[in-house]
Order: sequence, then structure tokens, then C-alpha cells
Amino acid sequence: MTFDSLGIPGVNVVTTGFTEAVAAHSSALGFEPGVVFVPHPIQNRTAEELERIADDAVEPVLRMLGGAEK
Repeated sequence: MTFDSLGIPGVNVVTTGFTEAVAAHSSALGFEPGVVFVPHPIQNRTAEELERIADDAVEPVLRMLGGAEK
């Protein structure tokens, strides 16, 4: 929220296990953050699985930041 007020874009990367928490927190703050959800859980993932999750998240994150070409 502070970064946005300074004009600095940001994106939260959150696992799908926290969708309700993100919604509740956003509502309580009256602020709609940029969020990219990734599969839950993260722990106990292999390096290959984590790499795939990260690869899948990069484009949506860049789009939200305004840095991805379509």
C-alpha cells in the first residue's frame, strides 16, 4: 500500500491457500492490491516444480507491473 501511494508498482505472489485471507485483508484496508496466486502448498515441492510455478507466474506479474508486452 505504501509503495502504491508513492507511485511504485508492486505485486504480491501468494499461494491459493490464502485467497480468503487476501480478500479479508484487502477489504479491511480498503485497498485492492495486485495479486498473482500460485499453487498451494509451496513447501515440499521439488526444484523442478518450483521452477515451473515461478515460470508460470512471471508473465502475470510483469503484466501487473506494466512491463510485459502483449
